[in-house]
Amino acid sequence: MAEILVLVERSDGTVRKATLELLTLARRLGEPAALVCGPSDDSTGKILGEHGATRVYVVDNPDLEDFLVAPKADALVAVVKKASPAAVLVTSGREGTEVAARAAVRLDSGIITDAVDVVAGESGPVATQSVFAGTWTVQSEVVRGTPIITVRPNAVVPEVAPTEPVVEPVQVEVDESSRGSRVVNRTPKTGTGRPDLADASVVVAGGRGMGSAEGFEVLERLADALGGAVAASRAATDLGWYGHDFQIGQTGKTVAPQLYLASGISGAIQHRAGMQGSRTIVAINKDPKAPIFAIADLGVVGDAHAVLPALVAEVERRKA
Repeated sequence: MAEILVLVERSDGTVRKATLELLTLARRLGEPAALVCGPSDDSTGKILGEHGATRVYVVDNPDLEDFLVAPKADALVAVVKKASPAAVLVTSGREGTEVAARAAVRLDSGIITDAVDVVAGESGPVATQSVFAGTWTVQSEVVRGTPIITVRPNAVVPEVAPTEPVVEPVQVEVDESSRGSRVVNRTPKTGTGRPDLADASVVVAGGRGMGSAEGFEVLERLADALGGAVAASRAATDLGWYGHDFQIGQTGKTVAPQLYLASGISGAIQHRAGMQGSRTIVAINKDPKAPIFAIADLGVVGDAHAVLPALVAEVERRKA
């Protein structure tokens, strides 16, 4: 069975949930293998093995941390040439998509971005994408080279499939052209105690209808009660009610959680492009003709300032 190579993403030394999802998808296509860029410890190998990785390639080179994404693309290209996998899966995001794109050019391979599902086809992996701001769903295949596919987080629920992976160090010389931009300083983000937007299975989002920055306080209470993350529409972030890092939409982040609750968001096509892949969408809006209701699984026509406190109280009561 051919290997399916997964590029591992880590945060604070911990393997991200999105990587475990890719390993789950990889098992549909072949034999999962993982590429770790940077030092790898026993805990990293253990969690990758628990989710089905039969082989873990480790490229431990200081240049991977000292420079921007180009050295990671060098590492990915080197491992693909060494292992000849049947496909490469990468988490869709700013860094992952750039690494995948650089590697595809170097390998002269086709690339599919922002897939929401991947299955085995007769001639290779078949990726499902939500395109044109979510108005169409298409299926695509790579027809040249090694298929490289970036997959949105929360595309699948990670499944455990324990195995003992073989750890294989790989020496990679970083090309001089990849050393054009050096990282000189890193400032960790201030923690909120909530999951990262990309990993959250529940996202509670607010828009202009929240009325003010203070209006987001009840959204934070609801997110905390549900174990989710808080997000905002562009209108809310432009008004300074919530940080731009939390913006969802065509010019912000794309999420696909199990539950997306949109409060006070009209649902313009630019916003829907960033969240339409969510499994279940709940909308709260005073306007019964708001576009968000066209894609919502459950709609509540009402004032968010009345509905949300009651919802928070009910969730907290049931949890207690």
